This record gives sequence, C-alpha cells and structure tokens, in this order.
Amino acid sequence: MRKTSIKDIALKANVSIATVSYVLNGTRNVRPETHRRVTEAIEELNYKPNDIAKSLKRNRTNTIGVIAEDITVFNAPEIIDGINDYGDRHDLQILLVNLRLDKRIGRNFGDTEVYSKYAENAVSELLRKQVDGIIYIGVHTRDLTGLIDVEGKPIVYTYGYTQDNLSIQFNDEQASYEAMAYLVSKGHRRIAIISGLMDSIPSRHRLKGYYRAVTEFELPFDPLLIKMGDWERDSGYRLTGELLDLPEPPTAILSMNDVMVVGVLQMAGERGVSIPDELSVIGFDNREFSDYLQPSITTMGLPLHEMGFQAMESLYQLINGNQVHELKMPECRLIERGSVKDLHSDVKHS
Repeated sequence: MRKTSIKDIALKANVSIATVSYVLNGTRNVRPETHRRVTEAIEELNYKPNDIAKSLKRNRTNTIGVIAEDITVFNAPEIIDGINDYGDRHDLQILLVNLRLDKRIGRNFGDTEVYSKYAENAVSELLRKQVDGIIYIGVHTRDLTGLIDVEGKPIVYTYGYTQDNLSIQFNDEQASYEAMAYLVSKGHRRIAIISGLMDSIPSRHRLKGYYRAVTEFELPFDPLLIKMGDWERDSGYRLTGELLDLPEPPTAILSMNDVMVVGVLQMAGERGVSIPDELSVIGFDNREFSDYLQPSITTMGLPLHEMGFQAMESLYQLINGNQVHELKMPECRLIERGSVKDLHSDVKHS
C-alpha cells in the first residue's frame, strides 16, 4: 500500500504542499481555518504521527530554494522543469528567485561586484524562508566561486560551478567530439570550427573535443579552419566569409552554438553557397529556432532537464547527510535534421 504523502494531504485539504509543510513544521503562521483543514486531512488519511515527529525532529521544511540568474535565457526553463520533476516525486516544493541578470547587466558577467548584491539578496530571502538547500542556475557556464555565502546550507550549482561545491554540467568535450564523428561518418574530412569566446569554459572543452576528433580520425589539421567567434550571429557571418575565402574551403562547419549558425546561413546565402549541398553545418544547443531555419539545423541537444533532475537529486542526498560520489555527466545528443550532406551518396551516384 502506498504511503500517504504531504501531496495527498494538500489535495485533501485543498491547500498547497507548502501550506501542509508549514503546518507540519510550524515554520509559518497559518490561518486557523486552513490549519484545521490540514490537521483533519492528516487524521483522515492516517498520516502517521511518527512521520510528523520525524519531520519536526529533522527541522525540515521540505522546501528547496532555486536561484536562476535569468529565467528568460534558453537553458533555465528546462533545468527548472527537471528540478520540479524530482521535487514532485519526493514531496519537495520549490521557491524560485529570478535574478533577471540578462535584463539588469546584459553580458557584463566579468565583474561580479555588479551583480553579487542580487545573488546575496536572493540567498538571504531563501534562508529567511528556511529552505533546506539551494540550487543555483547560471546564465552560462563559468566559475562562480565566492559569489554567494549560503551559511552552511547545502548548495548545488548547475550551468556554472565553484571550486568548493558540487556542480552539475554536461560533457562539452564529448558532445563536440560526437558532432565531429557524425560529420566524419558522412564523409567530411575538411571540417572547420567556429568557437565561442576563448575565456569561456565550454569553448575550451568543445575545442578539446574537436582536436581529439581531428587526431583520432586523422583529419587534416589546418589552423585556418579554426575560427574564434563570440557566440553572436555577426561573428558566425564574418568568420564564414573568411572560411569561404580560403583556397580550399571546408566542406563542413561545426558552430559552437546555434546563434552563430544563423550568421553562417546568412553569409552562405549571400555567396550563393548551398547548404547542405556545398557546405554542411552543425550547431550546438538545439535552440527552438534551429528547427525553423532553412534548412533546419542539425545540432547537439543539451541535457537540460537531466541536469536539473540530477542537481535536485544530488542536493536531496546532501540534505539527508549522504555523500554524493562522482557523478556521470549528462550527455548531449545529436538532433539530426537537414543541414548536413552525406558525401558518400555523391560517390555512389558518380
């Protein structure tokens, strides 16, 4: 027989899970009428007194604080959904704080003093509400060491990391390597890469995957095929022009994000270069628009839901005093669409 959960009590009493938690733990004043409905539901559903005592003894609220640097950035919604997915399965409720950093500071993430106050205020707010732990979601993967003090509460980072706390990331190097392996399987050997900013951790890992593929598949190594972009469309546009100007242009381009792919397509269109017939392209991130471009873009999909789920699972283990051993990084997966040509088919038809 399934054990009664606080979600069952919440449904019976027609209140939120948080309200049930407040009644059980005495962490916040609840209106007498609401308190009565909750206690009656507890009795009717035979929610065991020792479960309540255990909850009180542990001094838990079963509430997790989630700080998102900006929920409008493409990675955040799916990560938060993964967090909620795990929370729903374990009767944990979420308190979400949106720092709105994309609107407040734009891309100025180098100077932490500009935005640390927003993060500190969010932590203070969550600690006042007696959360059991915190998950911090970055706008982009970077070192966040020293940004916030959680006063001894368990914390897990995702899409960002610190040197002294657990962080959940996907495997950038392996994803880049797999994108290259896919292009090689389609007969491409002269493959260019347009990277993101070089002070970016994902850029360095993805370049490492590119170099590993070049070595393992014995591809021609040409430094002119390696272009340093900045994640924006204009750099994809400009650098594709440089690649097409080479005496021997590449047959394929691996772009480190889908936004730069838009620039690749624009330049190819202006030069009369057909994609994928004359130039194949793979992107990264599986942004929603990548399926609507012409042609639709083959891209590496990020395991965002899995990252959120794993972050929540790890935090729950920490809250319960368990050690979290080395975790397997969630893997990206190739989304195959229409922007890569199979060069082997040309050989077969010739």
